[in-house]
This record gives sequence, C-alpha cells and structure tokens, in this order.
Amino acid sequence: MAIFTDPIREHADFGPGDAEWLHLLVGDWQMVADLAFADLALWFPHPDHGYVALAHVRPSTTHTVFHGDFVGEGIRSDLQPLVDKAWHSRTIERSSETNWSSDMALRVEAVPMVRNGRTLAVVTTHMDLSSSRMPSRLELTYRQCAYDLLRMGTLGLWPDFASPTGSRRGAPRVGDGLIRLDAEGIVQYASPNGVSAFRRLGDGESLEGRSLAEVTASLLKDRRMVDETLPLVVTGRMPWRSEIESRGVSLSLRAIPLRDEQQRFGALVLCRDVSELRRREMELVTKDATIREIHHRVKNNLQTVAALLRMQSRRMVSDEAKQGLEQAMRRVATIALVHETLSQGLTQSVDFDELIGRQFRLSAEVASPSQQVKTERSGTFGELPSDLATPLALVINELVTNAVEHGLAGKAGTVWLIADRTDGDNGEEITVTIADDGVGLPETPHVEGLGLQIVRTLVTSELGGSIAWLPRDGGGTAVQILLSLEGK
Repeated sequence: MAIFTDPIREHADFGPGDAEWLHLLVGDWQMVADLAFADLALWFPHPDHGYVALAHVRPSTTHTVFHGDFVGEGIRSDLQPLVDKAWHSRTIERSSETNWSSDMALRVEAVPMVRNGRTLAVVTTHMDLSSSRMPSRLELTYRQCAYDLLRMGTLGLWPDFASPTGSRRGAPRVGDGLIRLDAEGIVQYASPNGVSAFRRLGDGESLEGRSLAEVTASLLKDRRMVDETLPLVVTGRMPWRSEIESRGVSLSLRAIPLRDEQQRFGALVLCRDVSELRRREMELVTKDATIREIHHRVKNNLQTVAALLRMQSRRMVSDEAKQGLEQAMRRVATIALVHETLSQGLTQSVDFDELIGRQFRLSAEVASPSQQVKTERSGTFGELPSDLATPLALVINELVTNAVEHGLAGKAGTVWLIADRTDGDNGEEITVTIADDGVGLPETPHVEGLGLQIVRTLVTSELGGSIAWLPRDGGGTAVQILLSLEGK
C-alpha cells in the first residue's frame, strides 16, 4: 500500500529518513489493523482541511467500519480535535465518548507517530464496539499486541528499518499464527494457528510456558542446515525473518521485538506453514533447470551440426558448394548462440544487446576475411523473448553478411547496426537498421539470393514485421526493419 503524498508535498517538513519511515509504517500496518480488529487511517496537517488522510487500511480479522474510500480527503470535524490533541501531546489519546457511525458504536484512538522528537503523522484506530459478546483471550492478546506496537510508534521504535522488506513469498501474517514471548523468550500466548503450525513440525506439547528457542531446537534434525538468523528470530531479539524445516514441513517465522524507553520487554513471532509454497518453488526450479539443460543440449547439437558442415565443406571441390555449406554453417551457429544465451538464465527472455554484440562482429569478420571492415553499434534492443530473438539474430546475420559481400564489394568500409526501441501507436516497437557505406543500391532490379529470401520470409512470417532497402545518406545502403513487440 502506498501513501497518498500529493496533498502534503508543499507542507511536509521532513528530515532525513522521515518519509521512508512513514512508507515503512504503511507497508507493515496491515499487521496492526489485524491485531487491533480495527480500521487504521493516517493523517497529516493541511492548511485547507485541518488534516488530510494519507492512507487507510482495513482489518482482515473482522469487518471494516469504513466502506468508502476517504484517502486524500479532509478530516471530519468531530475527529479533528482528538487528532490535533495527539499531534501536540505526542501521546496516545482516546475519545472520551463513543462515536457512532451508521449503526455502529466506535472507539477511536489517535496515535502520534513520533521520530527524533517530531510528530510526523497521526494514526487513528476505529474499532467497532457494537458487538455485545465478551472478547476472547485471543482478541485481548491481539489488541494488547497492537497497542504495544502503536506505543512503540510514539517512541520512534516501530517500524524498524531493520525489518525485512523483501518480496519473498510466504511472509507470515497475523491470521497464519501468532506467538507472544516475554523478554526471556518464554511463550506467553500462542494462537490456535500458531500451535497447529508447530504441531505439524512434530511438537506435541503445549507451547505456553516453554522457551520457543528450545522447542525449535528440539525439532531440528540436521542443525548444519539451520538458517543463522533462526536463534535471533525465535528469541525475539531481532526484527528478522527465518525459516525452519522438519519432517517435510517448512515454517516461515518473523519476529517483531517489543520495546519501551529502557529495554526489550517481549516479542511477537508470526509463523506460517509454507510447505506447499516451497514445494511449488522447488518444482519451478527443477523445471527451470530442465529447460536450461534442454537449451544447452540443443546448443551442443547445433554446434555439432555446424562442425559437420564445416568438415563437409572442406571436401567440396566446387567453390559454390563450399560457399553454400559455409553459409549454412553460419546460420546454424547463429541459432546455437541464442540457445547458449538461454541456457545461462532462468527466463525465456534474452538480453539481445549482449547476444547480438558478439554475433554482429563475428558475422562481419567471417564474411570479410581479407577486407578491412569496421563495425559500429548504437541504440539498445533490451530484453526480447526467445521466439523473437532467434529469427531476428538470423536476419541480422544475413543482412550484415550481405552488406559486407555485396555492399562493400570487397573494399574497406563500415557496417552499422542501429536499434531504436520506442512506444508507437500500436504498442512497443523496434526499428532495426543495418547500413553500409559501400556502392549503394543497384540501378536495376536484381535476383535475390537464398540469404535475402530467408530474410524476407523471417521478417514477414516469423517476426510479423516489414523490411525496406533505402539509400543511405552519405552513400551506401540502409536496410530498415520495423517490428512490433505487442503481444510478443
């Protein structure tokens, strides 16, 4: 979730790291909303609206109290005095009377988010009190945890910049399982899902009253494979993530230390069974490795074919036959180069600039063993899908060879390769230009050889593009290919 920052750009007087701290808060406050069973809103002063809402989060553990979206709007008149009081007092303020919204009775609290002695924003919590039932132990524990975290926010102790912000799949949430520890790492409370998660690991006893670190250690079968962050996570000493695996079950853990002005007085540990996620990830890794191996073997087979063509060409008596086999060998080698690039990565896309950089120079050198031919590149192709990279590499190989053999016609010169990737009317497009400073286009139409026939077929049929031969400014020939990447 992002902060709606447009209304405060001209009014915020943030110091170093203040804006990042608020973004970190909003990135992690779903946990607080779930623990508090309440909607949270983030407010910042505005000269025209008193305060403006920068963000809003709804709890996943209960129903929301705000069905409409009020982010970017000014604060209600009945809520502003409470928020204003919290902003200046830098302490948590609770409404002295119950607020009513539609048919719900709400308890509202205003929590100033203070960093380096300065109030940066105010978080309001809105909890529905209309339910008449007594709260369970789980609800009471959750709400106490939410209060502790918000209290840390008034001291600038939460959110913590050391907290993980990566996108690793399987990050635990409140509903997946929560364990509360005291300062010594002893379990004070474990939610039913938290108990079930450790039971699947093999622990058959109650967690409460036991050291979570000792429980975890007793479940480990091979301690040589333990994540080095695990001891600090299960004792609640650092706000990190870790993972434990036992009996084929993988458990993702996240610790949030609880602190006050003097010391750490406890911790929250969120846990989630990620066994199925890790199994699927392993399947994907295996499939990726298989695909890479296939590309590697295809590359080897194509190189073998090229070597056989080379051997065969040496036995040819006719120069025309030798030349035909050498051209076939170059085409096979070009396709092999694409598969070699694919075998080195986990995606089915190719860094075409790296691939064609080698191929461009090689094509010119092979086509001009006795000529002084200079090659120059400009522009970028970027990442291209493999089904586009293979025919495009072949086309460029053929056109460069043609430019050297027929454009320069045995003389010294330069061959240019220019790529221009732009956003056109029909989506993203690439314009590829192969130019030379040779003799130029013939005055009379000529019969196309096999190479140019291959080029036309690949451009129109495989690439779905267009090709044109033009005179180059300054002399020579320019071949221009226009390709659309839409749907590729």
